[in-house]
Amino acid sequence: MLRASFTQLARRSYASASKSLTIGLIPGDGIGKEVIPAGRQVLENLSSKHGLKFDFIDLQAGWQTFQETGKALPDETIDILRNQCQGALFGAVQSPTNKVEGYSSPIVALRKKLGLYANVRPVKSVLPQERPVDMIIVRENTEDLYIKTEKTYIDEKTGTRVAEAIKRISETATKNIANIALEIALQRQKVNGEATLTVTHKSNVLSQSDGLFREVCRQVYESNKDKFGSIKYNEQIVDSMVYRMFREPECFDVIVAPNLYGDILSDGAAALVGSLGVVPSANVGFDFVVGEPCHGSAPDIAGKGISNPVATIRSTALMLEFMGHPEAAQDIHKAVDANLRDNSIKTPDLGGKSTTQQVVEDVLSRM
Repeated sequence: MLRASFTQLARRSYASASKSLTIGLIPGDGIGKEVIPAGRQVLENLSSKHGLKFDFIDLQAGWQTFQETGKALPDETIDILRNQCQGALFGAVQSPTNKVEGYSSPIVALRKKLGLYANVRPVKSVLPQERPVDMIIVRENTEDLYIKTEKTYIDEKTGTRVAEAIKRISETATKNIANIALEIALQRQKVNGEATLTVTHKSNVLSQSDGLFREVCRQVYESNKDKFGSIKYNEQIVDSMVYRMFREPECFDVIVAPNLYGDILSDGAAALVGSLGVVPSANVGFDFVVGEPCHGSAPDIAGKGISNPVATIRSTALMLEFMGHPEAAQDIHKAVDANLRDNSIKTPDLGGKSTTQQVVEDVLSRM
């Protein structure tokens, strides 16, 4: 995991690394309501050691919010994040699988409204018996099929319904995601001595959309050879990428992908390290960052107090790294890794019997 070196990627607005920070807390649905408080407890624990002062604002978004208010992402939530907060933690969303008039995913909308163009997902094995995995999946966060431009109509010839969705890949968004992926690779090279960027696509079928993504990524690399030339550059078709990721995860370092492929790859990669409950992410923009665990709302265990808080705690650390506080973030990472190595306090998804709060308290004690 790149960890402290992430901070060097922060834009100028992060560079001040303010000691007084206001964090928006958006639990969302399901287990999001159980794990976001874990992130808050960890941040409160950091205050005395690192001289940080945290204020928190509880905010609403999600399916339950939609049912209560008619809006999955209230305007007030966006206004407060923009005008009062320096960062945020987002829990999970319980989106319906069937079409509901007026509803769309609030996390997708949040990423667009705040310009969070990159979703950075580190996946790293910790235990000695685990397969050697140490990759970062950098997912374009604002377009592809997630622009949600769809329509359903009746085919005149057959009289049956047809559904269509637009896949959008732009040169601007692709340049942004290629640049941050290469910057991450460059920082990993400084830590590990070498780095590889793998561009994932399906341009053999989608020659224009994925073709543009592939072309622009290569252009960004080639036009900045003086900076990135020491990074190994690879390309991989997405279906063979999935196969190789499970067969040879040690072959991959930094992976950059369009929105949909990045989503699928990062969720799949979580299986290599035991559970979605341990994989963090950061939604990164030019002047804002939102930490977000990679797991969903898990309605089957919501309310039971057994959800794994590790992904949220790690996402809290990633948020701090992008906000310019690597030392505080490193304390969190070390405590979580120690908890996982100890292997005695763990939630059921990892084969244990501990509660959410027991894991949180164990991590806090190690900090």
